[in-house]
Amino acid sequence: MSNMNPKKKHHRISTGYNIGTPSEFLRLTPEEAAYVEVKVRLAVSVHRRRVAMKLTPTELARRLESRQSRVAKMEAADESFSIDLLVRSLLALGASATSIRRMLPK
Repeated sequence: MSNMNPKKKHHRISTGYNIGTPSEFLRLTPEEAAYVEVKVRLAVSVHRRRVAMKLTPTELARRLESRQSRVAKMEAADESFSIDLLVRSLLALGASATSIRRMLPK
């Protein structure tokens, strides 16, 4: 909500809303928040690369020897997917180690 209109933000606070970040709401440690950020960036990158390559989720699933439903979960950064699987998927889509490093927060 940091991008919220200041007037709207003031109104919400005055009516009892708490304003904060998702990390604050979920009470994540800085390490947990960083882990979530890395995972989401990698998942978004898998999706963008797949779309840029004009592959359907089913076609990507075939490449990964998996199922379409698992590709959908992976692209949504589902908790059941490890960072390792996201990185391996990016590599299978032709990403280089250097390009993957650039996806990570500094």
